[in-house]
Amino acid sequence: MAIERINPADINTPVGYTHVVKATGGTTVYIAGQVAADASGNVVGAGDLAAQTRQVLTNLQTALAAAGGGFGDVVKMTTFIVNYTPEMRAAYRAVRGEFITGDTPASTLVGVQALAAPDYLIEIEAVAVIDG
Repeated sequence: MAIERINPADINTPVGYTHVVKATGGTTVYIAGQVAADASGNVVGAGDLAAQTRQVLTNLQTALAAAGGGFGDVVKMTTFIVNYTPEMRAAYRAVRGEFITGDTPASTLVGVQALAAPDYLIEIEAVAVIDG
């Protein structure tokens, strides 16, 4: 399996993501949107975007491991943040940087009005390509 990350010279230089990710070989894994719920279904970090981001990424890490992969295998992430404002990006990126320390996936961040439950502030879905 090969993953190639490309940032074309004619597009602005991205911070925290890659414009184009090309994956060949391997198995494609689609991970449903993960929210800030623990294994018992309890909301973690009500009202705290950083705490919820940490729980969401922990859940995503667990889902990736269950499929035999990790964050290095993620080729695309979509993040949804409730009532998003640009000032929220720093807290989100800081926590995301604790989990994604190497090559970055193609990514989209979308501000939304609400998620599946009123206490959820963030949801992240991912696509990974994993050897095997």
